[in-house]
Amino acid sequence: MKPFWQGVFPAVTTQLKKDQSIDLDATARHLEALIGSGVSGLIMLGSLGENQALEPEEKRRVIEAAVKAARGRVPVLSGVAENSTAAACGYVRDCEKLGADGFMLMPAMVYKSPDPRKTMAHFRTVAKATGRPIMIYNNPISYGNDITPEMFAELADQKNFVALKESSGDVRRITDLHNTVGERYALFVGVDDLMLEASILVIDGWVAGVGLAFPRENQYFWELTRRGEWDKAREIYRWFTPLLHLDTHVKFVQYIKLAVQECGLGTEWVRAPRLPLVGEERKRVLQIIHDGIERRPRIGPGEKGRQEVLVQ
Repeated sequence: MKPFWQGVFPAVTTQLKKDQSIDLDATARHLEALIGSGVSGLIMLGSLGENQALEPEEKRRVIEAAVKAARGRVPVLSGVAENSTAAACGYVRDCEKLGADGFMLMPAMVYKSPDPRKTMAHFRTVAKATGRPIMIYNNPISYGNDITPEMFAELADQKNFVALKESSGDVRRITDLHNTVGERYALFVGVDDLMLEASILVIDGWVAGVGLAFPRENQYFWELTRRGEWDKAREIYRWFTPLLHLDTHVKFVQYIKLAVQECGLGTEWVRAPRLPLVGEERKRVLQIIHDGIERRPRIGPGEKGRQEVLVQ
């Protein structure tokens, strides 16, 4: 069965100005660069999009602007991270009216207790509030709720659950999911520095983070895994991995926004209570980013997706 969604769906940052106001023009420019790199979809207002730090009206403006910028070239999804089931239902209805093509649904964010009954009820209620397709997001490390393969199997009767984003950090889950749910969902990996390992075990897509700063290299790497060109993929991965590790730190939003800035695709500004990096931490992260830029693969001219790559 062909998956409903597949390919690279970056979790896009919400670009801000220094005064912490939303910069929709800068966000649209970044989306254009991502679409130009060959991504298959866009996920707005996930964790990297600083969903919970934005006001309800701001979130709706971001989705409206993203739909306008995409112009139907790729699907636009919105993260759903509301603190109540009622708010989540209202949000998906509003985004559907604004033209969103689907959603990435997280557990109700204020509740950290791992109660499967509560999580399943929240997911089902939100799914029934929209006719759009939904990717379920599993990130027990960050959100305190583990959606197990058995829970995904139980949710399979809800038809607009079409994909899942697996971010448990345990690559063994990929095989467990295949064994438990088969091809019922499109399977996306959501941990950057497990992407190659997950690809070998077979996935349909990648919710990329650091690729926001290196979209061309990110897309080329993805295409190598699709073609099974593992020697070239390993070469790229070894260059990419120090950068991909930036996705798995508690300050991943600041780290990735700084990388986006250093690559000329946006700015580092974040919404409080997050703060920009300072001091030795900033120097250390900048060193990783600048080393990656200096050594980035040279993707030569040629047929799209089949370029020769040299790691300097």
